[in-house]
Amino acid sequence: MHVAMIGTGYVGLVSGACFADFGHTVTCIDKDAAKIEQLKSGGIPIFEPGLDTLVAQNVKAGRLFFDTDAAKAVKEADAVFIAVGTPSRRGDGHADLSYVHAAAEEVAGLVDGFTVIVTKSTVPVGTGDEIEAIIKRVRPDADVAVVSNPEFLREGAAIEDFKRPDRVVVGTEDDRARAVMRELYRPLYLNETPIQFTSRRTSELIKYAANAFLAMKITFINEIADLCEAVDADVQQVSRGIGLDNRIGGKFLHAGPGYGGSCFPKDTLALVRTARSAGSPVELIETTVRVNDARKKAMAAKVATALGGELAGKTVGVLGLTFKPNTDDMRDAPSLDIVPALQARGARVQAFDPEGLHEARTLLKDVDFKDDPYDVAEGADVLVLITEWDQFRALDLDRIKLLMNKPVMVDLRNVYKPEDMRARGFAYASVGRASV
Repeated sequence: MHVAMIGTGYVGLVSGACFADFGHTVTCIDKDAAKIEQLKSGGIPIFEPGLDTLVAQNVKAGRLFFDTDAAKAVKEADAVFIAVGTPSRRGDGHADLSYVHAAAEEVAGLVDGFTVIVTKSTVPVGTGDEIEAIIKRVRPDADVAVVSNPEFLREGAAIEDFKRPDRVVVGTEDDRARAVMRELYRPLYLNETPIQFTSRRTSELIKYAANAFLAMKITFINEIADLCEAVDADVQQVSRGIGLDNRIGGKFLHAGPGYGGSCFPKDTLALVRTARSAGSPVELIETTVRVNDARKKAMAAKVATALGGELAGKTVGVLGLTFKPNTDDMRDAPSLDIVPALQARGARVQAFDPEGLHEARTLLKDVDFKDDPYDVAEGADVLVLITEWDQFRALDLDRIKLLMNKPVMVDLRNVYKPEDMRARGFAYASVGRASV
């Protein structure tokens, strides 16, 4: 089948490359000429493990193309995917649908014959209706079916998630569109992947409900972690104890500095606004948003406590800046709250991240960016582990200790064991466990 993918951001590029790997002919389209030229020359504008190889293989096989002009690709397409950004709108938190609406208007003028227009972007309930109205206004004669097909990709594991998903959700009641979507995802039938067909509005809500539930699960275990510290319990053992219950499950029960990234912050906020507008507020999710925002800012106090309550004039070494490992994504990363809060208390900050430094330099001011973890440790009064990259899991702690002014670590991801840090001579604080 022929696919046109509007948008070459994280979702569009990964989805386009994976559809091409399924055997479809895919053209990824973007208004950013520099990005398209980069992709044509073999460069990848985002960091995602394995994506460079997947793109190169499918370009070589003649199944994956890149263009700034949508006309030819849309005209030939059986399915046109809209995979543009839907950031939080400034001022009110609603999802900004301007890019989605612009894409729909452009596509409407280019379709030829029956075409399935698929919303891959995360959009509020009712957006499919808006897209349908735009197309009817621009091209009353267009033979199209507007479908919702939300993505459930984890950054750092997106290719695996696309090719071996827990489920595929498709929102449409059009039989022709169902047939097209079944054919697009036909390779997944070999893995017996559940494909749920539902109404378009239900499909749109499934995406928001899934992300909100996971965000609540993270926030829940973070609050339990605070309780563990207060009553001398171990949050990791609590997580294991409740996660072994099949009704709960162990995923997203890892205590830390709060959730961030491209999805949870904006999607929970958008769901809150949608629910308020519908007159059916989601108070659990509203609380989740508030508690998570406060938690990220509170982490600086945890660092200060590790140094006796005072950060003025101290040097803080920060390991990890992206919101999670295996991505260069800095969107709503906890570091964006923690680092300024440390600086506000008078600390000097030096930091390293394996993939996020380019973006971090534009977002964090007055930070001394270093080339590796050991440069970060040199001269530091405390080392703060914010993002659990693999290379931070087996640091040469003896070397770290010699480089630091004081052997103090605040581990916000519980990478190390308190008893091991005690044996190495470190003062050590983590999340939801006793400090040493």
